[in-house]
Amino acid sequence: MSERAPCRPLSRRQVLAWGAVACGWGAGPAGAQTPPWPVRPIKLVVAYPPGGLSDTVARWLAERLATRWNVPVLVDNKAGASGGLGVQAVAKSPPDGHTLVFSALSPVTLSPHLGKPLFDPLQDIAPVSGVMTSPVLLLATSATPVLDIKSLLAAAKAQPGALRWATSGTASLGHVMLEQLQVLTQAVFSHIPYKGGGQQITDALSGQFELLSVNSSPAVLQHIKDGKLRPLAVGSPARLESLPQVPTLAERGWAAANLSSQFGVFAPGGTPQVLLERLHADLQAVLSQAALRERLLAAECLPLKSSLAEFTRSVAQEFDAMGRIVKAARIVGES
Repeated sequence: MSERAPCRPLSRRQVLAWGAVACGWGAGPAGAQTPPWPVRPIKLVVAYPPGGLSDTVARWLAERLATRWNVPVLVDNKAGASGGLGVQAVAKSPPDGHTLVFSALSPVTLSPHLGKPLFDPLQDIAPVSGVMTSPVLLLATSATPVLDIKSLLAAAKAQPGALRWATSGTASLGHVMLEQLQVLTQAVFSHIPYKGGGQQITDALSGQFELLSVNSSPAVLQHIKDGKLRPLAVGSPARLESLPQVPTLAERGWAAANLSSQFGVFAPGGTPQVLLERLHADLQAVLSQAALRERLLAAECLPLKSSLAEFTRSVAQEFDAMGRIVKAARIVGES
């Protein structure tokens, strides 16, 4: 394993860097014409494999944005490094608004604190818009008989490392939940990192490991309803309407492990502010559509509504908070 990067507090300059006005667009004399946009199809990179919640939501967004922008919006799945490879691909793209990435915040706010960062999160990536908050479910598979969180922890303490806990990848929020729960309870699990949620669910249904942490989705909720997966706890501000009997980790006294994923859209660093504002406004307009909101809410996902400045601040604040969590829990990245 590689050593984790030192976690340093964000300076005011670094926070403002995410919202700074870039040269080019909007930097000319008052009344100057901005370049036309879009002038070709938009690529929406999804930082995860096909088949998971993030891929599904990205395709919903792409369909509606294509209608709004009158150009194709092409979804490009680029998985790896817990979303880091997809974000890195966009960080290296021209800052002209034609390449975006849909991702959880963790590749931007968490992964850079672990090992060698794939990109500079303060300079190479520009926040565009929050999309949704998704609860993280802790589930048991057919490979274990445990029915609740209490018996789970008892089993993990009785046989340290015997229970295998799958996540969507190292440095995913599900991984942080695992590490935090180990610190708080002294239970010991074996971490099984995947490259996304799709294959993770497939293997869970065949009992290839005992536990998994995964974002809520219609498919996951259906597997729970069918009895193929058993919910033990949820990372969420409150119990889910679809699973009212399942406690939050905060209820059990483990607030630090009670984590929900935020997802958003990002552009390459240096994208002009006027274009970021346009992208943000269009994404928020799409998210306000009743049909899309109903789809998200059916998956227990909460659509995010905020200004560009508010989303930028929330990303910066989570970056700082994740640095503290990584340091306190002594989480390290992959070698």
